[in-house]
Amino acid sequence: MPALRPHPFAAWRNPLVLGLGTVLLSARALAGELIVVTDSRRPVQAPPHARVIELDGPARIEAELAANLPAGPGEAAAVVRRRLKAGGTALQQRIGAAYQGVADAWSLGVTTLPAVVVDRRYVVYGEPDVAKSVARIETYRRAQR
Repeated sequence: MPALRPHPFAAWRNPLVLGLGTVLLSARALAGELIVVTDSRRPVQAPPHARVIELDGPARIEAELAANLPAGPGEAAAVVRRRLKAGGTALQQRIGAAYQGVADAWSLGVTTLPAVVVDRRYVVYGEPDVAKSVARIETYRRAQR
């Protein structure tokens, strides 16, 4: 059974993640910040407004850029530069968001995938169904009141 425990960095606020706002988590409209950390090998069922961080996102983008490169380093560098230019702002944003996600997951102290973090205070590890994780957290919160 997935573990439920208060997040070790609950009191610490990361300015890089602030501003995500209020997110609808379940049918009961539990308000709070919802971050799901996973990778492409561990798909999750997350609500549309959840922030999903895939830790292998940067590597997948790099693999796209490096696919079918010529053998010569000069030619390969030129191809990558063309691909970066062709990708434009959208590609730059994808790259930035992917690396920012990794940094944010690290700052949250995530130790196991998948991880469902609510309000930077509660985390459930190992449950791919985000709604189930959120329900467990809500049950725990109510019991603590």
